[in-house]
Amino acid sequence: MFEKAFRVKSNTVIKGSDRRKLKVDISTSFPSLSAEELSDLVPNKEELNVVKIYAHKGDAVTLYVLHKNPVFFELEKRIYPTVYTLWRYPHVLPAFTTWPPVIQKLAGGADLMLPGVVVPSGGLPEVKKGDCCAVKVVGNKAPVAVGTATMTTAEMRSLAMKGRGVSILHSYLDSLWAFGDKSGPPCIPDVDTEGVEGGFLEEEDGQEATEADAEEPYSSSNADDILDSPCPEQMDALLLQCFLHALKSKVKKSELPLLTSTFLRIHMFSCCPNGKQLDIKKSSYKKLSKFLQSMQQEHRLVKVKELSKGVESIVEVDWKNREKGTVLQPAEVRTIITDYVKRNELVDDTNKNYVIINPILCDCLLEKSEYQDVEALKWDDLFSRTLDKMQHCHQLVFPGLPPVVRKGPLEPIDITVASRGSNKKVQSLKR
Repeated sequence: MFEKAFRVKSNTVIKGSDRRKLKVDISTSFPSLSAEELSDLVPNKEELNVVKIYAHKGDAVTLYVLHKNPVFFELEKRIYPTVYTLWRYPHVLPAFTTWPPVIQKLAGGADLMLPGVVVPSGGLPEVKKGDCCAVKVVGNKAPVAVGTATMTTAEMRSLAMKGRGVSILHSYLDSLWAFGDKSGPPCIPDVDTEGVEGGFLEEEDGQEATEADAEEPYSSSNADDILDSPCPEQMDALLLQCFLHALKSKVKKSELPLLTSTFLRIHMFSCCPNGKQLDIKKSSYKKLSKFLQSMQQEHRLVKVKELSKGVESIVEVDWKNREKGTVLQPAEVRTIITDYVKRNELVDDTNKNYVIINPILCDCLLEKSEYQDVEALKWDDLFSRTLDKMQHCHQLVFPGLPPVVRKGPLEPIDITVASRGSNKKVQSLKR
C-alpha cells in the first residue's frame, strides 16, 4: 500500500474526545497492550497529530503521529500498528518469520508467500483469516512488516506451506516508514530462530518467496539453476557493496557494539540489490569473520572485537573514511545511475521517460517538501539532481607531474590579447 509516495490531505492536532475514542479502539483491537503501554502510545497530554492521506492508489488512510513518528494507521475503519510501534512492543501481533533478503520485496509491494516463511522451533503463530499479523526476520523479534493473514494457520499447514500467506499493508523502508524519523529496526534476539542456518530460504516446486518477481527465488539450493553462479571475484564485489551501503545508511552509532551476525542478517542482506544473492561461502573469504578482518586491516573501516567467547561484535566504525572520494566525470555518473535504476527495476512501466523514486533516491535527491508529492522524476532531472548533490571539483594537469584535484568548480579564466609597441601582440591570462 505504501510502496509509493502518498499525498497528505490534512494534518491536525487530535481533539480530546477523539483521543479517548482512539484509546478505546486500540485497546479493543490489541488487548495484549497493557494500560501503561497504551498510555505511552497515546499519551493524555502530549501532542498527537491526525494526518489524513491518500495512498498512491487512491485509498483514504488516517495516520496517528506521535513525536514525528506514525504509530498507528487506520484503513477502512480498522486500526493497524506501524513498525515504529512494533519495535517498541513486538508482542502486540502474532508474527511470521522470513529471511532478511525478503525485506526489500515487501517494501516494494509484494505479499509474503508461504514458501518464504521459516517455521521456528515453537511452530507457526495461530491466526485466523483476516487477522492482523506481523513479519519478522530470522534472529530478530523486531517486526519489519504488517499485514493480514490470507488464511488460517491450519489451512497453511494443509496446503503444505504454498501460496500467499500474508497480504502486506506496510513495511520497513516504505513511504509510511519514511514519513517518520527513518530509524532502523532494533536488534531483539529471537531465541526460537537463533539456530537457523543459511541466508536464503528453501522453496518447494520453485514457488517464489514473495508475490513479486517470480523469477528471482532466494533458494540457495536451486538458485544456480535460474541465475548464473557468480565467481568469487563477483561475490567479493557484492559483499563490499552491501557492506559499504549498510555502514552508510543502516548502522547507527547507538547500535554499537553490534553482533557481526546481526550486522549480516539485518543490515547487509537488506542492502543486496534486486536480482543478486549474497552468499559469503561463494566469495574468496568463505567466512564473515575473514571478510570483516579484511575490512579492518586493509581498509580500516571497522574495528571488530570478541566481547564474549566465540562471539564477535563491531565496536567501532570509521564513518569519516574516504572510501567514496573517487573523481567521476558526468558521463560516468550517468552510467552509474542508469545501472542502479535498471538493477532495481525503477523505470516507470507506464512511461519509460520517468524513474520511480524509491526510499534511497528519496533521501538523496528530494527536498523534504517533495517527499509526499514526487513519486517519479524524468531521467534528465534525475541526472541533474545527482550531479548537483555531488562535490564539484576540477583537475589541473602539468607536464611531467601527476594531476592535481581541487574542490569546487574551476573559476573562469579571461584571455586577452593586447597590442604593445611595434605592433607586438601580448596575451594575458586572468582568473
